[in-house]
Amino acid sequence: MDASAQEEFYGREGNIKYAGMHLLAELWHAKYLQDAARIRSILIKAIDACGATMLGIDLHTFSPNGGVSGVAVLKESHISIHTWPELDYAAVDVFVCGRIDPRSAVDVLKAEFQPKSIEITEIKRGIIL
Repeated sequence: MDASAQEEFYGREGNIKYAGMHLLAELWHAKYLQDAARIRSILIKAIDACGATMLGIDLHTFSPNGGVSGVAVLKESHISIHTWPELDYAAVDVFVCGRIDPRSAVDVLKAEFQPKSIEITEIKRGIIL
């Protein structure tokens, strides 16, 4: 593989080159946390918004609280979600490699889940010096 083809799998901000960007989203007082069909739709919108390529989605609803856990596997990595309806809380990970910007996916999460509060932690994974 030549260097230009390989380069597409790395992100870059200024002088920092990294394997991937990982966003951890904490959604508090969010809506639709028991609705697996709506969560699937939201994940697809988030994937489309950041320009990633979906390979598949697998979601599971738990009893008795109706929490949903799942993952959207992407060509560029994954988006995972775990909901706790009894806490009105969802944890979402958006991990992408290459030049995909995961921040656009977070905009969709905000708009669709309508949390009263959202906290985002951004981690550059595999920093290459």
